[in-house]
Amino acid sequence: MFYFFNLVFFTMAKDLFSRYIWLIDTIRRYGSISREEINKLWMRSPYSNGEPLPRRTFYSYRNAIEELFKINIECNQSTFEYYIEQDDDHSDSVMNWLLNSASVGNLLNDARNIGNRIFLEDVPSAREHMPVVVDALKENRPVTFSYQPYSRINPTHDIVVEPYFLKIFKQRWYVTGRNVKEDKIKTYALDRMSNSKLLASTYSIPDDFDAEAYFRDSYGIIFDEGTVKHVAIRTDARQAKYFRSVPLHHSQSEVIHDSYSIFYYKIKVTPDFIQELLSYGPKITVLSPPEVRAMMVESLRASLSNYENLLPQ
Repeated sequence: MFYFFNLVFFTMAKDLFSRYIWLIDTIRRYGSISREEINKLWMRSPYSNGEPLPRRTFYSYRNAIEELFKINIECNQSTFEYYIEQDDDHSDSVMNWLLNSASVGNLLNDARNIGNRIFLEDVPSAREHMPVVVDALKENRPVTFSYQPYSRINPTHDIVVEPYFLKIFKQRWYVTGRNVKEDKIKTYALDRMSNSKLLASTYSIPDDFDAEAYFRDSYGIIFDEGTVKHVAIRTDARQAKYFRSVPLHHSQSEVIHDSYSIFYYKIKVTPDFIQELLSYGPKITVLSPPEVRAMMVESLRASLSNYENLLPQ
């Protein structure tokens, strides 16, 4: 009986959370919307059960959203339309990421009847180890695990790490922290872990460690203690549109010319940054610095040599 009530409570809480996300997402999409328009959209949603959204319930959801997510749904007294106050300035990136993920989850759940027309990317799962790492972060407790990098045949066992922060990159989760045995800060992919466990001891993050600054000058998840380079990349006008919408790095700036653009970056040149540039093929040209251009040429020549013997004579 206890399990039954727990299951009912969990189902109700999950449904209520989905309703909050639906309301946030609806107001975000329309920017400014009246309660009557919200009600019309509500009636078309899977949450209405054919019933309108009562005024009292709407205000209850509004208050709960403010308390849970720190998002204020305000009303314009002249138009009686609702909007999200300072949504673009919301500083909590983790909360924004969670809300966006939950919003997409809601939409996909609503579209189950067209599931055969929606295709998702198969990405490595971090579900098994995420709770362990999150608990380690919350309680400042080390975590031990085995690790199987792609570069090695056999895993390394009994690694002990004091986690400093989590980072997502290209749909994979990584934890960065101090490897206790090596006394060195390292980064590990959660999907390459096994046998993860919390340890009983505790640790403290050094006062001078800045998690946000750790990867600020890097691309991806490879940390480099080297100097920041000033990189210039030329693209045609078509590729420039993509870089404007999806910047390679937060330092990106652009000078627009008639038929092309030059993008500038202040960045540490790591292997994953070079791989990213190589993925664009002939769509980009590295103009400077010379050493980065030389790295690109060397990689392209090595790739070409793999095909030379395969070309017909």
